[in-house]
Amino acid sequence: MSNTSNQKQAIVIGGGIAGLTTCYRLVTESAKRGIPLNVKLLEGENRVGGAIHTSKQDGFIIEHGPDVFISTKPWAKALCEELGIDDQFLGTNPKERRSFVLRKGKLYPVPDGFYLMAPASFMPFVKTPIFSWGGKLRMGLDWVIPRRRSDDDESLEGFITRRLGKQAFTRIAQPMIGGIYTADGKDLSLKATMPQFLEMEKKHGSIIKALVARKKKSQGGASGTSGARYSLFLSFKDGMQTLTDTLAERLPDDCIQLGTKVSHLNYQSDLEKWQIHLANGEQLQSDLVCIALPAHGAAGLVKKIAPSLSESLASIPYASSAIVNLAFRRADIEHPLNGAGFVVPAVEERSIIGCTFSSVKFEGRAPAEYALLRAYVGGAGSKGEAYFNRSESEMVESVLKELHELLGLKGDPQFALVYKHPNAMAQYHLGHLDLVAEIEAQAKKLPGFALAGNAYHGIGIPDCINSGEKAAALLLEQGLK
Repeated sequence: MSNTSNQKQAIVIGGGIAGLTTCYRLVTESAKRGIPLNVKLLEGENRVGGAIHTSKQDGFIIEHGPDVFISTKPWAKALCEELGIDDQFLGTNPKERRSFVLRKGKLYPVPDGFYLMAPASFMPFVKTPIFSWGGKLRMGLDWVIPRRRSDDDESLEGFITRRLGKQAFTRIAQPMIGGIYTADGKDLSLKATMPQFLEMEKKHGSIIKALVARKKKSQGGASGTSGARYSLFLSFKDGMQTLTDTLAERLPDDCIQLGTKVSHLNYQSDLEKWQIHLANGEQLQSDLVCIALPAHGAAGLVKKIAPSLSESLASIPYASSAIVNLAFRRADIEHPLNGAGFVVPAVEERSIIGCTFSSVKFEGRAPAEYALLRAYVGGAGSKGEAYFNRSESEMVESVLKELHELLGLKGDPQFALVYKHPNAMAQYHLGHLDLVAEIEAQAKKLPGFALAGNAYHGIGIPDCINSGEKAAALLLEQGLK
């Protein structure tokens, strides 16, 4: 970027996927438009990528954070195509596209055609031992229960229990959805997390009717899978960090500043400049600022300049989770591992909330004679917090004890790696969309300012990318007038 006198400065705080995307889009779009803009990314840690982190060890490819993104939300796939890394996509193993759910100490396959909370196929649902006959009959009543007329926000638990009954929630929906959001369904907003089911009720009057109709329309497409539509999930041959590494590589050489913690922000209205105060006492000046941090982190930075916005941001709750990667010789696991993994209902009262069979889910994740397992610990609520707060050794011990029982493990693992994500998962509680609308209205009052991240309109990788791209567009269109 040329050092012309009218060159402006943009600073992005936070080097996760949202912050990297914001920087990338600021750089590329300003170049396209001929806008002289210098972009800096400030990251407090010694690496960028945030929760996305892949390591390699002894022939294993190990994900310490997200291991997939969903392709139906277009933003991640489109960005990868733009970056030219779509040739490195890796889909899930087509031979083992099923998942299991734990019931009374045993793993049962999720019935074919079952999608998160309701069935689209009759016979697999009738035959499954996951639900009692009473539970199955109650779920069938969804076909005739009148649709809800009120437009008030409803919790996921309230919605599922109202339409499909208690067993549908406790036995399958809670662990499936909990595995996505690491959250308690009684608090989660249906509108903010699973609006597609709300639309199903409005359009078809029944979730089961809607899923059956979708199955017929897809002509079998993904309906033969259990629990999740595995054909829609993508990763990379060398792991998810391929995406964040590529984004970082496409930024100017001097763009990223690692180990740079920000303490707070101020705005000088007479100069129309932002003052970025660093933890080491230094100050930076910028025309444009994007905070791409968890909401609680953003709250601390704007507390002095916008106390009301800070209070609103701080009111978004977060949950913590941990991932325990374990490597075993394949011969030392009795379970056939004939699926992508399993989820654990809270009523089972286990320390793990699920486990992915990583070396089955994706090819090339482990040497031929080994298996790579990935257990999840933590989540919302006091029990999840208690499990998360255990020491790494205690966490590994409890995970191994349960996996020995459930999968028939023999002996000790080749290695056990724990990666903790404290206060990393935004919780979209009842009223979340109204809260976000309030936050966005308050943020608009700050000139040349934007927010990005998983706290607002979606927690997945595509959502965070979309958030970063929208933040960049806002800064370019509003901040550079």
